[in-house]
Amino acid sequence: MEARSRRRNAPSSANGTNGHIGNGIYDVASGGGDSDNRSSTARMERKAKRKHRVANARTRRRAGGGGRNNNTAAMCLISTVIFLLYFLVCLVFFSNLDSGDGEARGMRGLVKKTKEKLKKFRDKHRRGGAILAEEQEAIIDNSINKSNNENNNSNANNVSNNNSNVNNNVSKTTASGIPIGKWPVSIRDEEGMFEDIPHIGYAYMGKDVTMTVPRLWADDPVAIHQNKLMSRERALSIGTCVTPDPKTNSNMRGDKCPLSERTIFVAIASYRDWQCRDTVTSILSTAAHPERVRVGVVDQIVDGVDGSCDVPHVPCSDDPDQPICLYKNQIDVFQMDAELAVGPVFARHIGHRLYRGEYYAMQSDAHVTFTRGWDDDIISQMESTGDELAVLTTYLTDIVNSIDPMTGLSKRHTRPIMCNTEYEGGAQGKHLRHLSQPEGIPDIMGMPQLQPYFAAGFAFSRGHFVATVPYDMYQPMIFQGEEMSIGLRGFTVGYDYFAPERSVCFHSYAIGENSNARNKVPHFWEHAQAFKGTGIKAMKRLLGIVDMNPEVPRSEWDHSEEAKYGLGGARETSKFYDVIGIDVVKKTTQRHLCQFVHNKMHKQFMKSLRPD
Repeated sequence: MEARSRRRNAPSSANGTNGHIGNGIYDVASGGGDSDNRSSTARMERKAKRKHRVANARTRRRAGGGGRNNNTAAMCLISTVIFLLYFLVCLVFFSNLDSGDGEARGMRGLVKKTKEKLKKFRDKHRRGGAILAEEQEAIIDNSINKSNNENNNSNANNVSNNNSNVNNNVSKTTASGIPIGKWPVSIRDEEGMFEDIPHIGYAYMGKDVTMTVPRLWADDPVAIHQNKLMSRERALSIGTCVTPDPKTNSNMRGDKCPLSERTIFVAIASYRDWQCRDTVTSILSTAAHPERVRVGVVDQIVDGVDGSCDVPHVPCSDDPDQPICLYKNQIDVFQMDAELAVGPVFARHIGHRLYRGEYYAMQSDAHVTFTRGWDDDIISQMESTGDELAVLTTYLTDIVNSIDPMTGLSKRHTRPIMCNTEYEGGAQGKHLRHLSQPEGIPDIMGMPQLQPYFAAGFAFSRGHFVATVPYDMYQPMIFQGEEMSIGLRGFTVGYDYFAPERSVCFHSYAIGENSNARNKVPHFWEHAQAFKGTGIKAMKRLLGIVDMNPEVPRSEWDHSEEAKYGLGGARETSKFYDVIGIDVVKKTTQRHLCQFVHNKMHKQFMKSLRPD
């Protein structure tokens, strides 16, 4: 018997049958005369099997044809999407290769932003595990006491070691980088611990003149805000309470501190102003809880000619019940020779150096009169915003006919709102300055109203605003422009500005019945010749930091300590300019901004603010 194998597409066999077997299964054919019947039967069986396999194959082809068509369509769709994505990426890349302003854009900008986000993510996790202030305070105190004991045992008469220990007590911080606040507190307790800084007016003229000033409570603002929007928990770790926590003995109690015991720091910058002592008197005499108020004054006077802010009109020995006498331990005055005055920015910078961790901070001019119970009123308004980063700020209404002399309460039902600003020129270059602000019945009732701008004449906020947005010491002879600088820097840290619903104080302007008295007060401009040209340099820095002079090369302005006195990382200045309608290239503003602020801004933007 002969055996042979047959595959698909094999030649025909000797007996005339085709050698194709559907799926290539080997078959065995037998030869021999007596096997014809068996061979015929086998052929019939194989033929039946082939018909069955062909029928099954056709069925599978009919069933699978739609799937193959669907797969083909899906592949075409995926290919088209990939091509479109590639086209868009190329379009973005090649259309933004060079922005002309030194800013990375297109794909390079995307890569830069991605790297920045990755860096922030890594920094966040490096800073993880921070200890709360009240818990860490005891640890630090124990460590410092231990260090003091060791130093005393080794050399009790070592003055250098003693000074070092005292400095540690002033600057000690928690593991999270936030200094520890105490109450009561005074810079008088820090005698011998001040630091020397250059007088920036003379420094810009190439002269070496130094000043001895208090240290900043938070020497590194970035360590507090961390270039991102502060969490409520982190913000609440700043601020002292009159009564310490009974368990931890810490004055830093966050929102567990009763409203009536939350401390208030009031910063006043005064230049030869005879009304300064009256302003201090008004603050302390009208407060519902004067025991929680601490006033810090930078008093720029001619000694022997001008009166000091902390000296009452009548000696305390003759009338000890005067507020300045009763609360003298809560008044810190940094007296400065008037000839060193170079404008409000530098003076307010020193004023911020007087802050020592109070729960709230208020900034006021030196010729302001307060209403009775102002502290309870403004705190109530502040808390009604529900915004930990709110700043209540405005240009004040004139004092004339504003306060009832019998009750000490406001007679006004209107309030100003900040929305009117315009570019002006001059020797220092084009910059924004606030104009007269509209005053009327509040559009929003029950809380302060959101507005775009900061006002230097009055501002009330949480204390961390002073710690995270300190006045820039490198801006001598600046008057107009300071408010845009502070406002924009605060905006990038995450602060929101509100017009108070009710006025708690009023300003003595040099108009009407007060014109004669107020016009006799000197101004720092009397030193304009002595510091000629320094304001131009300062304005370049001011505008450069807030991205308002793109036409000026960065190499042309001073970058000293820019991180400390610069922008935050929560928002960008470009967002502010776009929303508010400021064109920093063409130097124009939106002339109808006040209409938007009055009717729409608060209602539209408050919905998008963070719940806490």
